[in-house]
Amino acid sequence: MSAAIKKDDVVIVIAGKERFARKTGKVLRVFPGRGKALVQGLNLVKRHTKPSQKNQQGGIVEKEAPIDISNLQLYCSACKRGVRTGTTVLQDGRKVRACKRCGESLDKG
Repeated sequence: MSAAIKKDDVVIVIAGKERFARKTGKVLRVFPGRGKALVQGLNLVKRHTKPSQKNQQGGIVEKEAPIDISNLQLYCSACKRGVRTGTTVLQDGRKVRACKRCGESLDKG
């Protein structure tokens, strides 16, 4: 299930409270056991923190919370939208993830 989305991928929200804003973000971390991913700038929650040695200032901090992988879709920069993916074998024998619409490779390198 989580093999389609990896760290440093750009994803778009397809379900949930941020769907209609068509927000995109970079995946910071993937939790395959829980089926969730942490995405930069998405699913922000407010946490109340106490002042401590490390954090002199207490207060309300906004941070990202994990979002379910089923609510995310890989973003294709060529199509400018969220896409389904397949695998393509390159000339040198490497397998890469590719956009089902345009065939563009979604893997870096």
